Amino acid sequence: MSSPRDDRPGDDDPRDDDPRDDDPRDDDPRDDRQEPIHLGDDDRAPQSAPVTVGSGRPPREPGVVQQVFAYRGDTVGAQGWALQHGWEISDGTAPQDAVLAELVATAPVRATRDHRPAGVMRGRSGSLELVAFDVVFVDKRHTVPEYAVTAAPVLLPLPGLRLAPARFWRHGTGGLLHVPSGEPQFDARWVLLAAEDGEAVRRLVGDVTVRGLLMHSDDGDEFWAAAGHLAAIRPDGQRPELIEHHARLLGAMVAALAGAA
Repeated sequence: MSSPRDDRPGDDDPRDDDPRDDDPRDDDPRDDRQEPIHLGDDDRAPQSAPVTVGSGRPPREPGVVQQVFAYRGDTVGAQGWALQHGWEISDGTAPQDAVLAELVATAPVRATRDHRPAGVMRGRSGSLELVAFDVVFVDKRHTVPEYAVTAAPVLLPLPGLRLAPARFWRHGTGGLLHVPSGEPQFDARWVLLAAEDGEAVRRLVGDVTVRGLLMHSDDGDEFWAAAGHLAAIRPDGQRPELIEHHARLLGAMVAALAGAA
């Protein structure tokens, strides 16, 4: 993605240090800009080593990173949780999953043609319809989960928007306007950028519930609107606690955008 970006003051050139520019086979594919969400000691489960497809030669011994981040399709039981709650599961190639490629392409991260949705789960949380999935990096030997996305279909038309912690670098924000909330403490931690400064985005940034949830979070998520969805992303694999965390935030945001009391 080659769109203009805003860099944090004081950085010489943050693009030179972006860990996502490195080969994910050699380095940790997670974005170390963001701190992990603390949702419990048992959130993560051990994962299997990657399978190597060779040409007769013995497979290369996987390193620690490859063993830890090898993708198994459902790394920490998210799909089991989804089935228990009556959600539907797909592998990311079903016809209804086509829109997810646009979500990945417009996400506020450096996605490439080798990133795709996988482990897709669809269901309801309260009154909200949700789709949750991993964004995986695929090459000839590995499928590595790099991000967790949870998105809510939104019927009302939304301008393009990005809501992110102020400490994050911002990708692809050219032409977007800064929409402050008017609350200094909130604006010091969160930045809302939108294609237009309209009533809906003002409701979003001014909503007391939305601000309260974000201020009590770990500033680890980014949000954006695209392809008829409002979505949240975090460098992680999907897991039940993360889906529920995103569901609370997206539920409050959709209600604020819709002007619900």
